[in-house]
Amino acid sequence: MIERPSEDIEDPTRPFTWPAIGGAAPAGPAASGDVPHGATTPPEQPEQPEGRRSRRTASHRHAESKPRSGAMAMLRETVIILVSALVLSLVVKTFLVQAFFIPSPSMHDTLIEDDRILVSKLTPGPFDLHRGDIVVFKDPGGWLPPGGEADAVGVRRVVNDALTWVGLYPQDAGEHLVKRVIGLPGDHVACAEVGQPITVNGVPLDEPYLAPGAVPSDMTFDVVVPANSLWVMGDNRQHSADSRWNQGKPGGGSVPIKNVVGVAFVTVWPLDRATILRNPKATFEDVPDPS
Repeated sequence: MIERPSEDIEDPTRPFTWPAIGGAAPAGPAASGDVPHGATTPPEQPEQPEGRRSRRTASHRHAESKPRSGAMAMLRETVIILVSALVLSLVVKTFLVQAFFIPSPSMHDTLIEDDRILVSKLTPGPFDLHRGDIVVFKDPGGWLPPGGEADAVGVRRVVNDALTWVGLYPQDAGEHLVKRVIGLPGDHVACAEVGQPITVNGVPLDEPYLAPGAVPSDMTFDVVVPANSLWVMGDNRQHSADSRWNQGKPGGGSVPIKNVVGVAFVTVWPLDRATILRNPKATFEDVPDPS
């Protein structure tokens, strides 16, 4: 209910003048000699109660102010909704879900360039990481080449940064990467020969998610994943600068778990590629825990 502004109430002491009906109102009572024979003096007009005059004038003014008050109420509600949406988006982005887009072919055909994915930030955290999870993580140091795409400038950069900050725009991959977890802390991960299956704790992996034509690895390696770290690889092995290619960098190619933003769980754009990103549990179900 919209309260009527106090200035819209009519002053009951304001003089009131009745409109004339059929001509001007008489200046005063007629003299007795001027009244035609058989006519009577017109009865004096009754005075209108002050309360009724006030209500009539106030209602008229209220009708005039209603559109203005309605517009202000609508504007106020719109601002409240927008602010609430921004706050909710910020909370979701900070604690629950964040959007990213894919800039490279390293995860073909699971993820391709310009795919938009949503990442759950509850893992790691309330939920544990698993072998086979697709994770987004911050560059541990030197994995990404210098330069990259030119940053937006001016107003565009301000708008992009603001929308990214509240989670309404996908976080660019300028300092993040996306790979699949192959080894957990303590796992023994190896490839004894080029083209041969990857083994984890001695068990060879059947990897149905690899890109068509990709081999499990085009280089040999043999590592034990350090504590609190992950061994990650792209699905498009010949086009993925993953843990294998960064063994000379900090961490020996492994990614600190603290660098993990979260686990990708769905592709949302473009619509014809929208799908749930499921963990390939069958690939790792026979892998024992590290000894």
